[in-house]
Amino acid sequence: MIISFSRAGRTFTADLSKPIDLSIPLRDGAENPNCFWAPMPEFSPVRAGDFVGSTAEGGVVNFFNVRLNPHGNGTHTECVGHIAAERFVLRECLLESHFLAKLVSLYPRRTEDGDRVLFRDQLEEVFSENEADALIIRTLPNEDLKLCQNYSGTNPPYLHHEALKYLVDCGVQHLLLDLPSVDREEDGGKLLGHRAFWQYPQATRVQATITEMIFVPDSVRDGLYLLNLQTISLDLDASPSKPLIFGVS
Repeated sequence: MIISFSRAGRTFTADLSKPIDLSIPLRDGAENPNCFWAPMPEFSPVRAGDFVGSTAEGGVVNFFNVRLNPHGNGTHTECVGHIAAERFVLRECLLESHFLAKLVSLYPRRTEDGDRVLFRDQLEEVFSENEADALIIRTLPNEDLKLCQNYSGTNPPYLHHEALKYLVDCGVQHLLLDLPSVDREEDGGKLLGHRAFWQYPQATRVQATITEMIFVPDSVRDGLYLLNLQTISLDLDASPSKPLIFGVS
């Protein structure tokens, strides 16, 4: 199915039969990307008397319980409720699901203290004001280890808060990246990047979202795409998510 859509006076077409999935499948056990010491996902069949919810164990149906932490287990999308004292839930903040997005690939720079950081000037080189509603960042090198990396205690790369301020100035409402957080793993609770992107609490951007721990295959070229950001209707600040992108012309 070919669709056309317009944004800022430009018309684009996209083929909805050719989605590119940027989410990482959640599996039972340790073969998942994980961060901030969250417990690994756990899938277990319901057991009640003689009933077992597993056909592998002789049950008539598969009927599983799932334990997961949206922030710590795999691809997820979060709203300002992640850091706010007030209660915000993602399903009430993310009211649309289709956006013009730009994919960029960047190498984090190593600082004197050993951190790997994406800085404002790097984003200025690849993204301009009102270019797209969403920005997708693929960090380099783009290793398959991202599909199952346990980031806890590793001080992974992050974005400088001035870089996030720049994205706000450019009108970016939705940020997607293949890192576990926009902020440093241990920053003393400052959360400067989160606060800069959501402008919390001075001028809170309620409809803005951050999606973390995606994976963009090497075969996908940098450029503009139609983004379909799919989430679950949970009454939480975050949800496991499935971002799909479609090439545009």
